[in-house]
Amino acid sequence: MKKLTSFSVNYPITVLMLILAVFLLGYISFSKLGVDLFPNLNNPRIFVEIKAGERPPEEIEQLFVRNIEAVAVRQKKVSRVSSISRVGTAQVTVEYGWDADMDEAFLDLQKSLTQAGQSFNLDEMNITQHDPNAVPIFTLALKHPQITDMDELRRVAENYLRNELVRLEGIAEVELLGVEEKEVIVRTDSYLMDAYGLTASTIASKIASYNRQVSGGSIVEMGQKYVIKGVAEFDQLEDIGNIIVTYSQPTNLAGETVAGERIPVFLRDVAHIEFRNKEPENIVHVDQERCIALAIYKETKFNTIKAIDILTDELVNLQKALPGYDLFVIQNQGEFIVKAVDEVKQTAIIGVILAVFILYVFLRRLGATFIIASAIPVSIVATFNLMYFNHLTLNIMTLGGLALGAGMLVDNAIVVMENIFRNLESGMSLKQAAIDGTAQVAGAITASTITTIVVFLPIVYLHGSAGELFREQAWTVAFALLSSLAVAVLVIPMLSSKLMKGHERRVHLKSVRFPWYPKLLRQILHRAWLAILVGLCMIVIAALLLPFVGSEFIPKTDGNELVIDIKLPEGTELSRTEATVLSIENTILQLLGSSIDRTYTTIGPVTSLSGEKDIFADENMASITLLLKAKRDISSRQIISLLNEALAYIPDAEFQYIQQQSALQMSLGTDEAPIVVYVRGEELDVIQNLTEQAKEKMLAIEDLFNLETSFDQGRPEVNVVLDRVRAGILNVSIESIASELQNFLEGRTAGEWEFEGELQDITLRLPDVGISQLENIELQASNQKIRLGDVADIEKTIAPKEINRQNQIRVGL
Repeated sequence: MKKLTSFSVNYPITVLMLILAVFLLGYISFSKLGVDLFPNLNNPRIFVEIKAGERPPEEIEQLFVRNIEAVAVRQKKVSRVSSISRVGTAQVTVEYGWDADMDEAFLDLQKSLTQAGQSFNLDEMNITQHDPNAVPIFTLALKHPQITDMDELRRVAENYLRNELVRLEGIAEVELLGVEEKEVIVRTDSYLMDAYGLTASTIASKIASYNRQVSGGSIVEMGQKYVIKGVAEFDQLEDIGNIIVTYSQPTNLAGETVAGERIPVFLRDVAHIEFRNKEPENIVHVDQERCIALAIYKETKFNTIKAIDILTDELVNLQKALPGYDLFVIQNQGEFIVKAVDEVKQTAIIGVILAVFILYVFLRRLGATFIIASAIPVSIVATFNLMYFNHLTLNIMTLGGLALGAGMLVDNAIVVMENIFRNLESGMSLKQAAIDGTAQVAGAITASTITTIVVFLPIVYLHGSAGELFREQAWTVAFALLSSLAVAVLVIPMLSSKLMKGHERRVHLKSVRFPWYPKLLRQILHRAWLAILVGLCMIVIAALLLPFVGSEFIPKTDGNELVIDIKLPEGTELSRTEATVLSIENTILQLLGSSIDRTYTTIGPVTSLSGEKDIFADENMASITLLLKAKRDISSRQIISLLNEALAYIPDAEFQYIQQQSALQMSLGTDEAPIVVYVRGEELDVIQNLTEQAKEKMLAIEDLFNLETSFDQGRPEVNVVLDRVRAGILNVSIESIASELQNFLEGRTAGEWEFEGELQDITLRLPDVGISQLENIELQASNQKIRLGDVADIEKTIAPKEINRQNQIRVGL
């Protein structure tokens, strides 16, 4: 070590060039470091989502979920398999160990399920990997004060805004919410259809045959080849009504058929044709007004702050290009990231300044203070190089590591400087004092640095969410301390030999002294037993107080965003949910108007806060995001308490309040309720009974709220129970009945019509019917018409909400 110190003192220009190189590379590395809120959190989960018509949960579980779970548990490093089955859909969550290679695991599971799934009669099966970074970084809202047609707004958002945003650097996708598209509705008259002997299938085939292009081959004339095609597409809406669907024979006054030319029957004669908006999948409000929302996603590994800056600049141009339209920024992840990162930066800078100030207070020499303080910037800049080459980012964890290590960066330099002073006092020359003083303590400071690093470095080998979250912080502290060791051995002796004076001595009169401390130390040494007793008492008191100290993985913060998730009874239609939400919005604004900057509401199934689609989301669900003012007189927790009381008047509505930091909890997979009680078994009735008993007992606990179970009331449904004997006599199957019912109730697509450059669906619908009219529906079966009530019984029931399973065993939550 002495040779290294001698080199630094004898070749100061070389050392200065090394420092300059470190600063140059550090600047380049710093400019290339990504900026994010948290480290890259990779929660090892894979989701298997299936859809199978309108099958009940029991059938979904029996036919599909059990088989998928059996395949999943055989995969390598699987720690837990859980599933939720509901009407027509299910989600199986496969959780792996934190050391699993998720790319390999995803491919293996996909291959296994593809092979096994060939025997599944599924409408759809999606296998997706959990991606905590798949969260919108920017959300815009578009509206126009004079345009109420949501399809017109959609055209602007989809054909202009979306196209302009997607082409920007770093932008991967733009998702539209709250859109409505137009469609052609052909609503037939069942009585006229019967009179002319028409069926829905006949009408649909007629529309399709008159609305297509047909290739007719080609001809060659004078060396030129011409392609022949027949064009019969609709140009106007009236063209659809002018289709001849059948012919009728003329009749006399007595209603008898007479000879004569047949009379054409047009589609407009048996159906009402209209061009209107489809029912929306979801609805978006901004400050209680309908609008279109644009959720913007960035490319994986692209710098979030850079993407936000590009979007912000482009937003100015987009607003100028759309005069009269209002573009609102609803959510800007960049602002939150910059604010959080800047706060940590400021804390680190304040820590450095305080460390330098305290050094001067104790040393009372500007030269010595400068030499020791130089260890801080050199060590931090060198750390940026190590961070860049280890693919770390600037986030609150790595910056927190730098802030944590800021005070420790000068420890080695202080020890070296003190020993150089000691050698100077013994009569050594300045150069020799710098060399020998550093060499004498080099081993000690190396051991001290390694000891400190050993405390932090084991975090790197932790598995689980704690390891994912704190690993980069541990690396940053280790890099900073190693850099400070190099600075203490190379830079401090060189600067001391050049900047200090050979006759420097300690400044005894001006140094900070504690004359009372030696007296106290003598008394403690004379009464060692008392010191030991006091220490033991403090340990006992601390152990007794420990159970009263609360603990949580992520501390609560008072952010400027509060999300209210609303759930109405199962089966509530979208329009009714919207009406209820408008009432809730009015109540919120009356109660908290002065504390709210803006409200953003989504109604129906939309993307969740974690960026993932909830396949169980339905029209009875809504989410209100309150963008709170930074300067307000009430905290988020107080707002939650007020709203919980004010919204109690709404019957059968469930509310859940989510504060801003919950996005991290979702990324780490810790977004479930703080207390979850599992009741395991196989018999649903027994599990339900025990679960309800547990809920009743938990309701008696004062501090618990938002209690719900997996057996809460499910969606109301109508069961069509087929009479096998009657159906067999009439040669009718349940599949044919289901198909006919679907066409009757939901309609059927009969083609597309091009309108203003866009293809619009042509949907054939029959008149709306109520539950009491279902049994009178006439179905076509085996060339005859039968009433649904002749072959089936109609029953109103409540479907089970869901069936939960954990590791292939049914559970109640």
